[in-house]
Amino acid sequence: MSVPKAYQPDYCNPIEKQQIKIKEFLMAGGKEAHGWAARDASGHLSPFNFSRRVQRDGDVTIKVLFCGLCHTDLHVIKNEWGNAMYPLVVGVVTDVAPGVTKFKAGDTVGVGYFVDSKGFESYCPQLVQTSNGVDLFDGSTTQGGFSDVLIVSQDYLVRVPESLSPEGTAPLLCAGITVFSPMVRFGLNVPGKHLGVVGLGGLGHMAVKFGKAFGMKVTVVSTSPGKREEALDRLGADAFLVSRDPEQMKAAASTMDGIIDTVSAEHTVTELLELLKPMGQMVVVGLPAKPLEVPAISLVAGGKRVAGSGGGGIGECQAMLDFAGEHGITADVEVVGMDYVNTAIQRLERNDVRYRFVVDVAGSNLSAAA
Repeated sequence: MSVPKAYQPDYCNPIEKQQIKIKEFLMAGGKEAHGWAARDASGHLSPFNFSRRVQRDGDVTIKVLFCGLCHTDLHVIKNEWGNAMYPLVVGVVTDVAPGVTKFKAGDTVGVGYFVDSKGFESYCPQLVQTSNGVDLFDGSTTQGGFSDVLIVSQDYLVRVPESLSPEGTAPLLCAGITVFSPMVRFGLNVPGKHLGVVGLGGLGHMAVKFGKAFGMKVTVVSTSPGKREEALDRLGADAFLVSRDPEQMKAAASTMDGIIDTVSAEHTVTELLELLKPMGQMVVVGLPAKPLEVPAISLVAGGKRVAGSGGGGIGECQAMLDFAGEHGITADVEVVGMDYVNTAIQRLERNDVRYRFVVDVAGSNLSAAA
């Protein structure tokens, strides 16, 4: 699949912003919002009332229906990366400001993991994350989607195809784009090619779905033999390898054109690189705490490459949703209410979810006692 010209990334080119005084962006007078927040590194969420900013020209106000929950949220609310700004609240269009031309009230839209930047790509300087980010205009902390209302520039919204359920779409804006973007950018989307997907979690199950939709042969590589049936029968993978079985790994050596490594736990990659054909490429999208050790001979001998990818831009995200809409692709989710979110976080730490938690924000009582 090639990305339509309209979706081609325009890396980090500055976008014009209106010259408006800071005082016009102060939170005072903004829209009242109700959500749940973490106050400290305990990671416990509880009800939190706050104000969204006043609408600027080009802004869209959204009633939040569903919001995904993933390991990144867990790291931030517990301040495991040392950059949490508390309190922290981890997104149908209800109102549009003057200047909005792309959306209207009643449209179903999505908000990804960033809401502003010096360009429309995820690698640009001064990226403003949807949660725990710093607003480029007034310095306030972005409060994320665990609340009933969100105000976002129209330039950072994507349109959700009518064929997709909103709850199944929410994780596509994170897990979906995280694997879709490198698959397209690095040519791991060619029909008939052989793709290896390392890890069968939130990211991995999306890579399997996209790989099959692209027309590829897909092999799941996992440490867990118990995931074989899930990979083959439910998700439609063509083959399954237990990475701890040296005989299986040896038999599959030099058979794969590319690999998406989604694993965030510490693991070795030497055996994975041996699965690649000469000139093959592995793309790392997981974030292990310890550095990966890559022996030079594993790369040099076969002319192999290792790349990294952290997500995708707005155009890529829209292309991903359009592709998902055409092929009926959504994430496999467990929908929970906001009053269950602390239990969901505990289960997420144990990897006890298949494959993504999604919080039913609109159907929750956000003022309920913690």
